[in-house]
Amino acid sequence: MANVVRVAVTGAAGQVAYTLLPRIASGEVFGPQTKVILQLLEIPRSVNPKAMDALEGVAMELEDCAFPTLQSIIVTDDEHEAFNGVNYALLVGAAPRGPGMERKDLLEKNAQIFQKQGKALAAKAANDVRILVVGNPCNTNCLIAYANGREIPSRQWSAMTRLDHNRAVAALAKKSGVPNEAVTKMTIWGNHSNTQYPDFTNAKINGKPATEVITDRAWLEGTFVPQCQERGKAIINKRGLSSAFSAANGALDHLKSLVTPTPAEDWTSAALVSNGEYGVPAGLVFGYPVTSDGKGNLTVVQGLSLDEFGKAKFQKTLNELLEEKEFVKHLLG
Repeated sequence: MANVVRVAVTGAAGQVAYTLLPRIASGEVFGPQTKVILQLLEIPRSVNPKAMDALEGVAMELEDCAFPTLQSIIVTDDEHEAFNGVNYALLVGAAPRGPGMERKDLLEKNAQIFQKQGKALAAKAANDVRILVVGNPCNTNCLIAYANGREIPSRQWSAMTRLDHNRAVAALAKKSGVPNEAVTKMTIWGNHSNTQYPDFTNAKINGKPATEVITDRAWLEGTFVPQCQERGKAIINKRGLSSAFSAANGALDHLKSLVTPTPAEDWTSAALVSNGEYGVPAGLVFGYPVTSDGKGNLTVVQGLSLDEFGKAKFQKTLNELLEEKEFVKHLLG
């Protein structure tokens, strides 16, 4: 008998989910012997009458693909139904920033969404649930959901820095004229924002330190780092829309890392609830280098060092996350 996994996706009628869902349903993540039940959440018709209609259309398209690995689809506007018995929850939906809205206003608006979802996950999800927060600001949204769903152990929560990781890998590969797979041991430290630090000092290119292959330190500091930090904005400026399919791909890569052991001599990037690693205050959701055992468990890579440039960038992104936590502290329980 095939295995069955239940996967919840929020914001399931949105751009990112539209790319994400068929790839999950097709067996790409969990393999051809695993059946998938998709439990899809959108906002109620009373809030946005078009959202559930759009989601029902997405479900129709998924049915029309006739994927052998897709067992069934649940379409709902109720968090408790969406998260009932799920093994994986991808929290993609988040309130967008409106005109004139400050970052703290965006945090406050999303806090209410993720507070409810954290409580619903704790009440309804399977004991082995693994949760990935994609909706921005994803680190602090993850913190809010976790703080309101503490019955789920901290290491089962994560926020996505894999998109940033992939962007950094591609940029180093392009600069050095090598395939993407030649770049290993990339780390995105801190926040999924323009303060993140894509760490070129610990990265490898064909097994050699990246700084020995790319000797132009001015390019690394002055072009590579800001390019990674501002890549999302650059894509919006070019296409008039946010980076949807690359974000979906990052989420899928994150999921694949959960179910596949990390190759020897490599690691990837994810934001986890800190246990104090690298001096980050415990409880903050912070981007780290991580490895996976292939059974859903991510472990922070220990013992890395940063130079003075890296330390300054690390502190800046840490300070931003501490400020975000202060904005939403009244919702953390």
